[in-house]
Amino acid sequence: MPLAALPKCFLDALCVQRTMKVDEWIDLAAGLGLDGLEFYWPFTPWQDQAELKRLRRKVEQLGMSIPMFCYSPDFTKPDLAERKKEIEQQKKAIKTAVLLGARFCRVLTGQRRPEITREQGLAWVHESLEELLPFAEANAVTLVIENHYKDGFWSYPEFAQKMDLFLEVLKGFENHPSLCVNYDPSNAIVAGDDPIVLLEAVKYRVATMHASDRWLEGGTRADLERMAASAQLGYASILKHGVIGRGLNDYDRIFSILKAAGFRGWISIEDGEDPICGMDHLRLSIEFLRKKMSMHGLN
Repeated sequence: MPLAALPKCFLDALCVQRTMKVDEWIDLAAGLGLDGLEFYWPFTPWQDQAELKRLRRKVEQLGMSIPMFCYSPDFTKPDLAERKKEIEQQKKAIKTAVLLGARFCRVLTGQRRPEITREQGLAWVHESLEELLPFAEANAVTLVIENHYKDGFWSYPEFAQKMDLFLEVLKGFENHPSLCVNYDPSNAIVAGDDPIVLLEAVKYRVATMHASDRWLEGGTRADLERMAASAQLGYASILKHGVIGRGLNDYDRIFSILKAAGFRGWISIEDGEDPICGMDHLRLSIEFLRKKMSMHGLN
């Protein structure tokens, strides 16, 4: 089973401070024994086709590929014109994925704005997906919707963060080949849901997976909910994200379920926020996942 990684610990350096170049991340990752690298919209030069092709060649020359492109659309903006812009931007993300050689492009629902009702948000999300899916299919790209917590550049958490709403978003698209699931067990825990129950509900629709481990430090789930209720850029400070295998997820159960369901997709690592020990932690996560994947026949 192919293993990729997203440079979680270097996202600030790549996307905010701009002190790290994408080439530097690729060079660092080349020695990790990965099969692929996941790219993220804010550090990807999506407006420069020649540069996208160059980056793809560089990754491939190092014996890897770019299987997944991570994008964060916001389909719950109240203004119709703004939602249309979000749809057009997701289409640009799909075209970027094609140029990078990625078969999968992440899609989200949008932010959980307090003034938006459940019914209205669902309607807007469904309308957006219905417009996007034919475009994705025409470009041979599969959209993978993630049970997400919150994009690092958002003020509010994911609209469909909770399992019941996430499953409701999927209704009506059961047989559409261009919409699958990117499963993240840690995000289910953050949402207050059981990641195993969620996986059982979507296991035949999982095309990709974000492997991660999280826990709360210096606060409770109630504190996390209070933080989510008021706008704040980025993740809550009490939410920690680190070495896989040291958090709350049961990877033996997760991988056994995926194996039984016939999963043959990509697993992409999301590992930690600390750039100082990021590479060491990433190596530990890779070692843990390779061992567990081999144990469960996901290799």
